[in-house]
Amino acid sequence: MQNLFPYDSYDTPDERRQCLADRMLFNSRAYFYFHNFLIFVRTGMCAKKGLLSADKQVFYSNMNINLVERCGGKIHIRGLDNINKLQGRAAVLMGNHMSLLETALFHAIIRPRIDFTFVIKESLLDVPFFGNIMRALGAIPVTRTNPKEDFKQVLKLGRETLAAGRSIILFPQSTRSSQFNPENFNSIGVKLAKSAGVPILPFALKTDFIGNGKILRDMGPIHRNRAVCFTFGEPIEVAGNGKEELQQVISFIQNNLEQWRKIYPEKQN
Repeated sequence: MQNLFPYDSYDTPDERRQCLADRMLFNSRAYFYFHNFLIFVRTGMCAKKGLLSADKQVFYSNMNINLVERCGGKIHIRGLDNINKLQGRAAVLMGNHMSLLETALFHAIIRPRIDFTFVIKESLLDVPFFGNIMRALGAIPVTRTNPKEDFKQVLKLGRETLAAGRSIILFPQSTRSSQFNPENFNSIGVKLAKSAGVPILPFALKTDFIGNGKILRDMGPIHRNRAVCFTFGEPIEVAGNGKEELQQVISFIQNNLEQWRKIYPEKQN
């Protein structure tokens, strides 16, 4: 398994430049989405054949990392050593949800350290290729229309998954958004962690390198002037009713987003 990120942090090298082919297409979205689609199809076909091993997941995700950097994106990662502090324990990873990019990159970033799956919207299982990938990962589906039933589903399947030693990545927001609204950040992840007796590992991300499209939401503009950032916090043990721990996660996300706006201001295209 090739681990592109063996240390606590990573920054795209300054000498890594946007590739000629992308520049020749006038900085449009064509180059990125063409190659992203090819990776997506290859991953989905591999999953359909039952061959999507952890090594393959990392391999295809590494290709997406490389694609972002070939298109001029700058990736910044912090706190990977905090994942190692789990010392083999399963955990609930909670953070904000900004674009489809995080799903494509998470395997390269954290799978060399821990095994994990996602909680996803049930309808995504019907999406060609993507559904195959999520089934291969044993993703936990929720309806997003019946909160009571979704809660029961996440607790039941989540406890089983965590008991088997697999961590769960959960986005408590109702939908992905470039703006973080704490009011939309629910407590289901905290309740799952408390019920299963496992820690929370908070993360914050900034992946608005990909924007949401007006016609096709999943094929929005590529913002090469926006940094791609991931930060992972220290594991948090849940005590009491979990309200304090939920606020810790929310504050962690807000503080990192604010810091990134200062450190990585958007450059003019």
